[in-house]
Amino acid sequence: MFILYVRNAGVGTIEQTQNIRQGLSTRESRLLARLAGAGHQIISVDDIETTLEVPPNTAREIASRLTEKGWLDRLFPGTYLIIPLTAGEEAVYTTHEYLIAAHVAEPMYIGYYSALSHHGLTEQVPRTVYVVTPTRAQSREIHGVPYRVTTVTEQKFFGFEPTSIEGTTVQVSDLEKTLVDCADHPEFCGGLRKLATAMRTADDRGCDWDTVSEYLERLDNGAATKRIVYLADQLGIDLPGRGELVASFTSGYSLLDPTRPDTGSTDGTYRLRINVEPAMLEPTEP
Repeated sequence: MFILYVRNAGVGTIEQTQNIRQGLSTRESRLLARLAGAGHQIISVDDIETTLEVPPNTAREIASRLTEKGWLDRLFPGTYLIIPLTAGEEAVYTTHEYLIAAHVAEPMYIGYYSALSHHGLTEQVPRTVYVVTPTRAQSREIHGVPYRVTTVTEQKFFGFEPTSIEGTTVQVSDLEKTLVDCADHPEFCGGLRKLATAMRTADDRGCDWDTVSEYLERLDNGAATKRIVYLADQLGIDLPGRGELVASFTSGYSLLDPTRPDTGSTDGTYRLRINVEPAMLEPTEP
């Protein structure tokens, strides 16, 4: 039996409400109490197996029963959201999308457009949550939110930092790596115009451009380097190590904005096809 204690804010007394949601066995109650007490919002079949010391098949059966009873919500195979008592009898509940994203792939970090929003480099809140991982994982939609998984090489999987979300640690790309990642894949941040706005905002907020240059060298992607150098020049940003970055340009011509048609003139200085008018790089957000 679960017991919910509700504090009455007006008089400071404790009211005891019993028998909220029926149908839990003693073992099921013990399981949920232990997992919730340890701060778990999202659990796996392995967590059930370990907590109750039961075989895998039994753990899966318990998860299935608790889902039918409305105490767990199956997010995707083998992973469940604990529905708290506060969700009420109808058990309508979800949690922060970053907490769900942390279970979509392992290891992972939140990146691209989602990280731009997290760092305040865009005022728009993207509907899609971008998950970066060096492993194979499936993009999916959970509770109406699309989770876009991008698999990168181990060489590109760096530059993230622990971030506390509702008391749980989630990895998010740091500000400098967010810019570099978006230069690597502008299609995952809304295009080059969004990246230009983000770089301008980041510069105003004291972005560490030395770190950006170091990250570009470590990423070793010619197109990303060209885009960052080009935008830095257009925006009047003093990019440390610019000469070394220019020297590392690959010989081929890359699209300035891969989200736009392959048109425009080529620029030998940057080894880019300029398919975005400079005027288009003006601020898009207040």
